[in-house]
Amino acid sequence: MKNRKGKNQTDAPAAKPFSIEQYNSRTDRRTSQNGSLMFSAFVFVVALVLAIAAGYLITGAFTVWVVLVGFALACLAEMSIHIAMQWEKVVVLRFGKFSRSKGPGLSFTIPFIEQTALKADQRIMVTGFGAEETLTSDLVPINVDAVLFWMVWDAEKACLEVENYYNSVSLVAQTALRDAIGRASVSEVAIRRNQLDQELQEVIEERTSLWGITVLSVEIRDIVIPQELQEVMSTEAQAEREKNARRCWPRWRRTSRPCVVDAAHVYEQNEVALRLRTMHLLYESVKGSGGTVVIPSAYSEGFSDAALKNMADSLKTPK
Repeated sequence: MKNRKGKNQTDAPAAKPFSIEQYNSRTDRRTSQNGSLMFSAFVFVVALVLAIAAGYLITGAFTVWVVLVGFALACLAEMSIHIAMQWEKVVVLRFGKFSRSKGPGLSFTIPFIEQTALKADQRIMVTGFGAEETLTSDLVPINVDAVLFWMVWDAEKACLEVENYYNSVSLVAQTALRDAIGRASVSEVAIRRNQLDQELQEVIEERTSLWGITVLSVEIRDIVIPQELQEVMSTEAQAEREKNARRCWPRWRRTSRPCVVDAAHVYEQNEVALRLRTMHLLYESVKGSGGTVVIPSAYSEGFSDAALKNMADSLKTPK
């Protein structure tokens, strides 16, 4: 028998793992495509109507030849008139060689002789990239995520010098990040984030400037260190703090000697204060380790209501 699920028994979609690439700018440029297609359709329709109307005025009748000639002229007009958005630069080739860069606005080409090779988006682009399980100079595998901000400043070079500058920029950024991590230790990567940003920007800028691309900034977004190493680094930091505390202990002992003498006089005159101080020190000694303190029954009688009242009275009126 086949198992059939009810209407309410639907499989929950699996959660997609986080990826730094989700911050990438969209390269499909639907807004530009829709605007260009709508304009081309408008040019085609207008040219077709005008051509058929002119043919009717010349021949005095709607014939098949008038429609065919009008359709051909409309196709030529659609191939000749183009539009580029405010943020676009159009690269035009003539007989396969670079002719000119046009845009934004209207541009005209010669049908079958000139063609549009590239529409370069000159807005600021965002590329997320990362390095997974990359070894540092001290052989520690870490994961690093970064974000790259860049733009095309020369559409001619972006068209002629590289096949796909979107993918090329991403690959160059990943390679530069892995090289930078391999030359530094894990502590240097974690501490020198600003220096690493500047180094990556300079390296990527040097490699992509030949493609007409400018790197605006590189920002390290996240650094993931293995859990075992995090515990070791935390232990080392705690040991360093304890070492510094031991260095400061002799100086504190000299400066706090008058306070200790005053406290000794208070405890000598007030037994309840001494007992409270003893209880506090006992609590502090077991708080960090999570241990348990067993108090004898005779000692616990001191925490009865009557004993606590006597403690309060004695604190108000020292002996």
